[in-house]
Amino acid sequence: MWFFTVHFLVLTASVALGVDVVTKSLSSIETEGEKYQPTWESLDTRPLPAWYDEAKVGIFLHWGVYSVPSFGSEWFWKNWKDNKKDYVEYMTKNYKPGFTYQEFARDFTAEHFNPKQWAKLFEKSGAKYVVLTSKHHEGYTMWPSKYSFSWNVQDIGPKRDLLGDLAAAIREEKKLRFGVYHSLYEWFNPLYMSDKKSWHKNQEFVEHKVYPEMLELVEKYHPEVIWSDGEWEAKDDYWRSREFLAWLYNDSPVKDTVVANDRWGSNVLCKHGDFFTCQDRYNPGVLQPHKWENAMTIDKKSWGYRHEAQLSDYLTSWDLISEMASTVSCGGNLLVNVGPTKEGTIAPIFEERLLDMGRWLNVNGEAIYSTIPWTHQKDEKAFGVWYTSRKEKDRTTVYAIVLYFPSNRNITLQSLGGKFDGKSQLEMLGYESKIEWTGTADAVEIEFPPKEEMDMRNLSLAWTFRIDLPEST
Repeated sequence: MWFFTVHFLVLTASVALGVDVVTKSLSSIETEGEKYQPTWESLDTRPLPAWYDEAKVGIFLHWGVYSVPSFGSEWFWKNWKDNKKDYVEYMTKNYKPGFTYQEFARDFTAEHFNPKQWAKLFEKSGAKYVVLTSKHHEGYTMWPSKYSFSWNVQDIGPKRDLLGDLAAAIREEKKLRFGVYHSLYEWFNPLYMSDKKSWHKNQEFVEHKVYPEMLELVEKYHPEVIWSDGEWEAKDDYWRSREFLAWLYNDSPVKDTVVANDRWGSNVLCKHGDFFTCQDRYNPGVLQPHKWENAMTIDKKSWGYRHEAQLSDYLTSWDLISEMASTVSCGGNLLVNVGPTKEGTIAPIFEERLLDMGRWLNVNGEAIYSTIPWTHQKDEKAFGVWYTSRKEKDRTTVYAIVLYFPSNRNITLQSLGGKFDGKSQLEMLGYESKIEWTGTADAVEIEFPPKEEMDMRNLSLAWTFRIDLPEST
């Protein structure tokens, strides 16, 4: 029975991507109870937990000591130490000579942090999972890690377990899953710098800091997403990545539901992992043969909060929906990043974008959640139209997400031409009245409802047409 379940999940994952995904070999797990081995050949046979592909949308949170200067980006410490002009000028103007980055930590107060309020916002955004930076490249841990003495949230700063408090609040919402980002390397940790000088032949940093830290993080907080980063200076052998993932999949408290990305060594990116990220803000615009994620930022210039950001630096709500439509159409998940303030608040502009996304998903979520890519990802003729689909009994339901309102209220969808039959019906999600449409072997012509009628129903940003087609399409 166990073997059948694994085989079924593999086939389901393949269908969900809408292409002939390279079939995962089951040779290493042929008998019940056999464990994944610390090799990519074995680890890559693990089926993707279904919840992740069904979720489609998540929230990313970059929050740490870099939120105190809130200038430039979350790479503040590194950029300052590298003598980048803007950062040096900022420190010269605002801080006394001899000021150290570590001194920022005492002002990372989080006094207004309300984890339940955050969780409510994320639930209203329509997201299905939340990923918090447990530790960025600065090395400061957002939980009281015993492997980060005097450089964690309990010893200096807010004096509370921020990660633990948020994890608890997220899980109270029931509809949300909790995950963590974790940086393997730390810019200025002496142990890492020493290992680096040995060309990573020594592993003191991994043995005494990173590896036990990751075990502690998973065993204590049970994250269902492990979003690894900071891997690019050494191969997976140095980081003991395969060994960690084998433990994660075999023996960890989240072994059945956890998903991990592809950032486990300089030789691993976009090659191995439950889902690929390939690069920041990755959106290839075409269907991919492996599950992937578009981790992107509402602030186009930074992952962390910036006090100097201008309105033009932020994606609009329409930009966000457009990014979602193209990402999900091509088999990806969208991970939407916001940067909280040092006080523990989420700026109103981030809140507005997330609530707009949630309102859109309340109407159009049927075209996003649990869908699979269709034969076509975008229309062959109409600009700004992306497709998703789902299989239902002996029919295929196709969703056309239209990003631009046509000037003459009529739109031609060439990709639907000849796909429909006499049973096909076409509707607009959120609009209860009949939609006028005609179809030929070449295209489907759709007449939009009057704009004022859609505005009265708060149908905005993008519009979704649902049409049922014969199963063969």
